[in-house]
Amino acid sequence: MAEQLLREEAIYPSEELLSIALGGVYPAYQSFCELFAAEQIAMEWRYYNDGRSWLCKCQHKKKTVFWLSIWEGFFKTAFFFPERLREDLLALPTEQPLAFERNVGKSVPVVMELRDKSQLGDFMRLAEYKKSLK
Repeated sequence: MAEQLLREEAIYPSEELLSIALGGVYPAYQSFCELFAAEQIAMEWRYYNDGRSWLCKCQHKKKTVFWLSIWEGFFKTAFFFPERLREDLLALPTEQPLAFERNVGKSVPVVMELRDKSQLGDFMRLAEYKKSLK
């Protein structure tokens, strides 16, 4: 089972640390970050005591689009949508089936484990859909 990284509160996730932590996946991470910037998605790293790890809150204007975490061999994004949109999400034209997690309150999480640039299309469909919601 993969292990979540970036657990030391005192060590901020700098680009150098992210490069070391992600290893061969780091070029894909850089490509995704360039895409975030082009889509006007701001990234803000914070340490969260409840999960005892660093998470990146990715926002467009004031709306949280997704959360990003660093894992051994990949990075993970989590989108949270209202349960009422589940059918709309299933109708999105994605190459891979969406991975729905157990509901968190009235929200349904959609989690993606990202390892390479080939996953960019599905990720962007979710990000654009989330940005379009009011």
